[in-house]
Amino acid sequence: MANKPRRVLLKISGESLGGGELGINTSIFRQISEEVVRAVNDGVQVAIVVGGGNFFRGEELQKAGYNRNRADYMGMLGTVINCLALQDILLQSGAQVRVQTAISMRQVSESYVPLRAVRHLEKGRVVIFGAGAGMPFFSTDTVSIQRALEIECDEVLMGKNGVDGVYDKDPNVDSSAKKFDHLTYHQALMQELKVMDASAMSLADTNSMKMRVFGLDGDNVYKALIGENIGTSVTKN
Repeated sequence: MANKPRRVLLKISGESLGGGELGINTSIFRQISEEVVRAVNDGVQVAIVVGGGNFFRGEELQKAGYNRNRADYMGMLGTVINCLALQDILLQSGAQVRVQTAISMRQVSESYVPLRAVRHLEKGRVVIFGAGAGMPFFSTDTVSIQRALEIECDEVLMGKNGVDGVYDKDPNVDSSAKKFDHLTYHQALMQELKVMDASAMSLADTNSMKMRVFGLDGDNVYKALIGENIGTSVTKN
């Protein structure tokens, strides 16, 4: 057990991948890919869940009049676009990569199979999970915790755009905002802090999954992947 490789799940929102804009920000994809490859070369087993908010967000489409079921499926397809874009740049960076999706898309991905994902990780491959949970009404936050639990990750890493951790208020609006170095899930839920959605935090809390929230600036992705103490750690106790 002492020689057990570190296995982590990196969650990156679609908004982060788009740099806050609609579509793909190639420079952000390339930066993340290079840091993931560095960590994999250091022996870290890396799984990734990507959001699709740079293309579609189910809740926002629902507000615009779309049926929520179909809007969520549109969002899931947006995550697959990000999966394939990230896979391509990771391959260019020298990684071995597999995409697994919760919706069957045999021409572009494998179906999600936990044991197969673990086998890929053990062989040094990066595994990217797409299409959310394959069902409406489930956020990619919740999927991140579920996937991490099922493939037995040591930690979930939440990469954020424009903020370097969890604060008591929005630091981009209020200069008096205070950053937390550590939080429990209970504290985050009671204080309604914007870590991830409540159902995801409850799932992580119930199953004692460790999480770290950090900013994507500089080489923070690499630091988080190898286990450096950056951002805000969130745990059960």
